[in-house]
Amino acid sequence: MQAQAFAPGHITGFFKAQVEPARPELKGSIGAGFCIKNGVTTKVKVTTGKSGFKITNTGYRSDNTQVSEYVAKEFLKIAKGNHFLEIEHHAEIPVGYGLGSSGAVALSLAFALNRALGTNLSRTQVGQIAHNAEIHCKTGLGTVLSSYHGGFEIRTKHGAPGIGSLKKIHTDFVPIVICFSPISTKKFIRTELSKINGLGAKMVTRLLRSRNHMEFLDMSLEFARYVGVITPKMQQVIDDLQQHGFKCGVAMFGETVFTLVPKTKESQVLQILEKYHDGIIIKTEIDKSGVRES
Repeated sequence: MQAQAFAPGHITGFFKAQVEPARPELKGSIGAGFCIKNGVTTKVKVTTGKSGFKITNTGYRSDNTQVSEYVAKEFLKIAKGNHFLEIEHHAEIPVGYGLGSSGAVALSLAFALNRALGTNLSRTQVGQIAHNAEIHCKTGLGTVLSSYHGGFEIRTKHGAPGIGSLKKIHTDFVPIVICFSPISTKKFIRTELSKINGLGAKMVTRLLRSRNHMEFLDMSLEFARYVGVITPKMQQVIDDLQQHGFKCGVAMFGETVFTLVPKTKESQVLQILEKYHDGIIIKTEIDKSGVRES
């Protein structure tokens, strides 16, 4: 059997983490961000006879396959008989830049495997396996819940799909992103949480009142300054955009700056960003659908 699924990338502007519960599906984060139409497509081919898997990557590549391995092993435990899984991830987003690549890998693989292996798990169960993979591998906290649902969201309760919950914000603005270098999510999950959590929780409350995407950008920038992740290169881009009248935010976690603008302003923003030759520029739209078989 063969199957294919797509999961959108996701940008988090700010968050409050919850890592204390013993059960991984109860861990996660509240916060706010949005899904983008660039993401990860995963193809799976299943043959019988021997048990195991092979993982290949195309597009933006990652040497780290731990999230994929976790998801593959979970499905091999659930499926009856011996199965060999040929897994191919195609990533349209660079890895480690705060664009939710590991969550998109986990979700797209889990949905493709559920179809290809005929395990007939519910959408919620499939989403929970992907979420647990990210928690186990310490590659993210709230991305799977967001990428599962799609859209521009405020995460109001932490946890896996079926446990965590969110509210949507409507906007017709489009995201433009510039990425310079990766930042380790693991490091921040390990060392910075107590500093992060107080401000993140207050921001969720504020944004639930306003539901305003411009205020979200202001909060994201404030959050990034407070956490101390803004590099001189990022500050240069932020200053440049602000001088031209564009608010911006910072992706958690990456050396990545983003803005949300009307479609009529896209070309003006691209013109500003194109002089930063060492950056990866992504012009995209908000993905409102979330993970789906393709």
